[in-house]
Amino acid sequence: MLTIDGAFGEGGGQIVRSSLCLAAITGRPVTIFNIRANRKNPGLAAQHLTAVRAAAMICDADLRGDELGSSILTFAPQAAAIPGDYLFDVAEAREGGSAGATSLVLQTVLLPLALAAGPSRVTVLGGTHVAWSPPFHYLRDVFLPTLARLGVRAGLDLAAWGWYPAGQGEVTLSLPGGDSLSAANWPKSLRRGKLQRITGVAVAANLPAHIAQRIRNRAANLLDAAGLPHQLEPRRVRSVSPGAGIFLAAEYEHSRAGFSALGAKGKPSEVVAQEAVDALLAFQRSGAVVDVHLADQLLLPLALAGAQTTLAIERVSEHTRTNLAVVEQFLGPVARISGNRLEFMAGRGVGSKQ
Repeated sequence: MLTIDGAFGEGGGQIVRSSLCLAAITGRPVTIFNIRANRKNPGLAAQHLTAVRAAAMICDADLRGDELGSSILTFAPQAAAIPGDYLFDVAEAREGGSAGATSLVLQTVLLPLALAAGPSRVTVLGGTHVAWSPPFHYLRDVFLPTLARLGVRAGLDLAAWGWYPAGQGEVTLSLPGGDSLSAANWPKSLRRGKLQRITGVAVAANLPAHIAQRIRNRAANLLDAAGLPHQLEPRRVRSVSPGAGIFLAAEYEHSRAGFSALGAKGKPSEVVAQEAVDALLAFQRSGAVVDVHLADQLLLPLALAGAQTTLAIERVSEHTRTNLAVVEQFLGPVARISGNRLEFMAGRGVGSKQ
């Protein structure tokens, strides 16, 4: 039984998600205590509790502490990941519902099911574009295409948009299964190459169409001023809760990066666009290969693939440092941080077919 302190480092929900994912893949039982101790409302929130129960379901785990607000959890897998059709609803984890992030639930079960023997289809109901989590478009346009280079095949579809506070969005992840994480096509020193294009969508949900158009126009003007190629689309969509935002993907010769900003009551459309574009321009100037969020999300798959590679990161976050510490409790030393570089050491990938 591995024991992990949930208050370590950044002390957030990523410690729980990474631990569950690695436990499901390695079969190693784990106890996590002080869960989300560094948060305003510590313990398991609705999205974390949904991820816990989802991970338990796919590997028939013995589970203790799976309650809203729980600060300690014991998770003991009883089987390798079981392929199949799954439905998880974040709203069921809390009375009155929740707009908890669907992307964070998917993060927990994606790799175990990708490595499972057969196909899986995972539908998650909840927030699809909410604060403090990767939006649907980031997973589809940045994370999954990058993960494909390590041998993971996955498709992601959006059936309904979910915004705070009601959520009720719907996302479906499709996995053929039988994949093997491999770093064979991953270079020892990843370079991003030239910027090929910037794509994006400016969205207004249950709001006047001119809001999406204003967000799109401001973003386009800023990118034009910077001399960067782009293709941006304004969209008006339906959802249970109103919402607005912009979601940008920068595609380089050898890598991708994503940037987004969400609207809020009283926040001008032009400010929403400015936030996302400013983040993109800062990344462009940095010369980094992966953005701060992708570095964090690639830690597990690169370590499981036994990669020997160096990533030039826009900025090493406390989130990334904490996630690395969790991964190494399961797998031993896999990487080191040197300045704004993440250097992976070659190893025997747990997620590879040996």
